[in-house]
Amino acid sequence: MLEKLFKLSEHKTNVKTEVVAGITTYLTMAYIIFVNPSILALAGMDYGAVFVATCLAAAIGSLIMGLWANYPIALAPGMGLNAFFTFTVVMEMGYSWESALGAVFFSGLIFTVLSIFKIREWIINSIPLSLRLGIAAGIGLFLALIALKSAGIVVASSATLVTMGDLSDPKVILAIVGFFIIVSLSYRRVLGSVMIGILVVTVLSMLPFYEGGSLNELQGIMAMPPSLAPTFMAMDLAGALEVGMLSIIFAFLFVDLFDTSGTLVAVAQQGGLLDKDKRLPRLGRALMSDSTATMAGAALGTSTTTSYIESTAGISAGGRTGLTAVVVAGLFLLSLFFAPLAGSVPAYATAGALFYVAVLMTGGLAEVDWKDLTEAAPVFVAAIAMPLTFSIANGIAFGFITYAGIKLLSGRREDVSLSVMILAALFVAKFVFM
Repeated sequence: MLEKLFKLSEHKTNVKTEVVAGITTYLTMAYIIFVNPSILALAGMDYGAVFVATCLAAAIGSLIMGLWANYPIALAPGMGLNAFFTFTVVMEMGYSWESALGAVFFSGLIFTVLSIFKIREWIINSIPLSLRLGIAAGIGLFLALIALKSAGIVVASSATLVTMGDLSDPKVILAIVGFFIIVSLSYRRVLGSVMIGILVVTVLSMLPFYEGGSLNELQGIMAMPPSLAPTFMAMDLAGALEVGMLSIIFAFLFVDLFDTSGTLVAVAQQGGLLDKDKRLPRLGRALMSDSTATMAGAALGTSTTTSYIESTAGISAGGRTGLTAVVVAGLFLLSLFFAPLAGSVPAYATAGALFYVAVLMTGGLAEVDWKDLTEAAPVFVAAIAMPLTFSIANGIAFGFITYAGIKLLSGRREDVSLSVMILAALFVAKFVFM
């Protein structure tokens, strides 16, 4: 049955290899079951319900990708967009988390339509690589600021906006230790380095080494899953259609669009999954798997679900078919029973993981042509605007406006595609009239 469903022999693999690859991928991305609930809980969402939604969204997305598209690519709620959901859409702009979930749902629906009518390729091909790199780096810097704030390393200041926190605080020290552990283990290619770092800091926080006793208490390890009721089908679709939410929907869509495309290409290249024309077979199914998972995740109660670049770890372990993704799905379902452990993880334990992800996301800046100021300036504007305005949407808007404006004034009209011109004009109108 497995041979018929996944074509194992055709892909020169076997069940054992695929299972090992699935376990490998899961261990590299399992940190999301600790990080995502802690971030979305700050938006007022129920921690236990978000934990269940995270596990279920990852399982559903990975199952669809594995069974329908037959790719060894796992999905889960994406980093960056969960922070945008909480800190920008809810906490800064003042929208309810129900409306934010509605925006996530509509972004997934639009992604589906774009994939069906093959508009996605036109959009991606017409957006310059430099802007894509700048947006990814900006999300990384946005995450970095959130991580530093969560760790207590950066605090508010009335004089300078931000300043350094109390580095003698045990929580700050543990956050720094966690980051050092994660980076060191990742450099040594230790499997599950991010999850190990989070768990080590969590354990250290429970030891009675601090004034007044331990900083944290273990709430348990295993139990029946919490109730999903507080977030299930709680999305406000009508609220998501307010004029002010349109840019939010676009931001969710835009980031997911390029994140998914980049991940699919990277995984396919590493696994030798491209055809003779260097194209990805069943691309439509892979994209539909992603967009369907996003809509399902919104209905369950979590931010955008997307393909994970950590899937390359499973590829390196030999994964070549959808069986790898199905194994990941099974492990996320098993994770449902570890809610007490997830609830025991403090924010400063996940801060190191956030900062580590930020480091990875800013790596694309190395590919920017810094000698060409018409390329470099828009990249810098997009990247720096996200953390300083505390908004991914603003960073995307500033990046497009800057790119179009500078290119036109520099006499480089041929570099500006029609889609970039249209988007830049729409963003200008947004800032002027909204």
